[in-house]
Formats: sequence, C-alpha cells, structure tokens
Amino acid sequence: MPRQLYSKDHEAFRETVRAFLAKEVTPHYEQWEKDGIVGRDAWRAAGRQGLLGMAVPEEYGGGGNPDFRYSAVLAEEFTHAGAPGFALGLHNDIIGPYLTSLATDEQKSRWLPGFCSGEIITAIAMTEPGTGSDLQGIRTTAEDRGDHWLLNGSKTFISNGILADLVIVVARTTPEGGAHGLSLLVVERGTDGFERGRNLDKIGQKAQDTAELFFRDVRVPKENLLGELNGGFVHLMTNLAQERMGIAVAGIAGAEHLLEITTRYVKEREAFGRPLAKLQHIRFEIAEMATECAVTRTFLDRCIADHSDGTLDAVHASMAKWWATELQKRVADRCLQLHGGYGYMTEYPVARAFTDGRIQTIYGGTTEIMKEIIGRSLLD
Repeated sequence: MPRQLYSKDHEAFRETVRAFLAKEVTPHYEQWEKDGIVGRDAWRAAGRQGLLGMAVPEEYGGGGNPDFRYSAVLAEEFTHAGAPGFALGLHNDIIGPYLTSLATDEQKSRWLPGFCSGEIITAIAMTEPGTGSDLQGIRTTAEDRGDHWLLNGSKTFISNGILADLVIVVARTTPEGGAHGLSLLVVERGTDGFERGRNLDKIGQKAQDTAELFFRDVRVPKENLLGELNGGFVHLMTNLAQERMGIAVAGIAGAEHLLEITTRYVKEREAFGRPLAKLQHIRFEIAEMATECAVTRTFLDRCIADHSDGTLDAVHASMAKWWATELQKRVADRCLQLHGGYGYMTEYPVARAFTDGRIQTIYGGTTEIMKEIIGRSLLD
C-alpha cells in the first residue's frame, strides 16, 4: 500500500538521513557497541547536518519546523540501519519539547544553541530504583534553600546518562510529592555532588549509554527550575504522548525491517533441496506478519499525521505504543525462528534486532501501563 504520509520534502530529508548514517554512523557503530557509548563527534556531526533540534526555533540554531513527520523519518531510518543506540529521538522528541515549551528566554539562550549543535547532550531522570513507572512514588527531593534547591536522591536506567551535559531531574519539592508536588530541575555537568554510576550492561542497544545517577547535596540554582514549581507531573504527562509516538514509530519500522530481511533470507536459504520460501508454513508465517505490519502501519501513519497536526490524544498514543512494540516483539521472535541457528548468531541483523527491540515494550511506559490508560478512558 503506497504511503501518503510524507511529502517530497520529507523524502528528501530521508535521503539526507541515509547519507548521514552511511558516513557517520554505520562505519563506527560496531565500535560504539564495544565501547558502550556513542562518540561525541557523531553528535556534533548530527548537529552540523541539521538532525538535532529540528523543532527548535531558528533563532536558537534549530530547524524551526515542529512537523513530527521529520522525527518519524529519522526514527524509521535509524531503525532500518540497526542503530537504535544513537539516541537522537530521546534528545529531539523527548527532551526538546521540555526546553522549547517550558524554558524561560534566558534558559533557552543558555541551553538551546548547544542542544542544536550537539555540544550539549541531554537526558531526563525520572526512574528510580524503587519506582519504575510510578512517578507518584518518586523519592528524590529538592529542598528550597533560598537562592538554590538542595537536591538529594538517585535515578537509574537513565538513557544518555554518561554522555549527558544537561539532565532534567524529576524531584519532590513538597514533602508529599505526588501529582501536586513534583518539579523539574536542570542539573548541568560538573555540578558539585552530581555523580554518575556505572554504565549499565544491557542485553541490547549496547551503544546507548544507560546509567545510574546520584545527587548528594547538589546545589541547583533557582534559575534552573524548568516550568512551574510543583507542576512537574502535569509537564510530564503533557509530553509523554510524543515520547510514546517516537517509540511506536521505531516499533513498526523495526517489525517491517525484520520482515524484509527475513523474506530475503527464506528465499535464499534451502532446506530439503528447495528454498524455505517454497514451504507452505513459511509462506503462512510471512503472510501473517506482512498483514499485521500493514494494518499497524496504517494506524501508525494516521497517528503520526494527527500528532503533527496537534490532534493526537494520550489514549491513541498509548494504543499506538503498546500495539506497535508488542508487534515488533512478536515479529522479532518469529523472524529469528525462521532463521534457524543463524538467527541466534549476533553477526546476523535479526539477532541484534531481537535484543535491541526487547526494551520497546518496557520504556516510555510498559504495555501494562498503556492498557491501563486506555481502559480507564473507556470504563471510568
């Protein structure tokens, strides 16, 4: 089915992204996976190519174009290239909206130029060792000390945690915390008391640095409060739909890519004297996955268009996120099975996609949380 989502400008941008991947990412990605971190030079190269801050106003060095379809193209191409560990989506689509919508003019002038050039790499610190998806259970505290906040607590599973020069920290600014007592504080690299733990050893996305962060009597200047005091919970809920859409886009792109490489494989691989593709069971497996991908793609493209127009609601974003990522997980498992023993070898793209994609149903809100959001909207 021909897609109608993208214009010629979007497709021209796709070619730019592919050229960037071929030059700046693919030749280095294996080494990044060994190192457990993406090189900073690649971030600066992305900035020079205009791949950072695409929605940031031009006066701060950004692209000045809030059309989410450009972010969708970026997510699709990085997924197809097998490079999910280079977290441009986190930087652009999750952190970016907090800075463009909540930052003061002074904060924007201070942070956004580096955000767009790749000199400032960003992260957001929500998850804590004991809270998981429960934002209302956050224990990190920020006490008002007059001219600064005194920040204490720890975070875990923080993407870009090692590289980050600027971290948005979710903290309790009232004793009770919860929905009416959380705030967003920006902690910058080099601040006394801000320490990074180990770069966590994950089963997939090895190139993406994921870290523990510790805050011990960190003095955060009052001018580093982002958004409204005690308004953090509302700010987080406002931006979660875009985060989930970014994950969903990568989910369907991942499933489609797996289907593509597996279709090629079963045409070439022989068993019992003939190609696997000649076996009815194999054809049925491919037919089922192709149909599921086509149906999901149609829904996702509608959600992308709605989000670009500003009309997508949290419920449909949750539907997109859980369905596309669960599909990606099922397709990865079935495609690996169709590869047989070779599918278990890390030199094959299907093996890496299997482990890289497993986190998709967990971060950004688990499948179970997505279903709860949808269920409440229908039944409460």
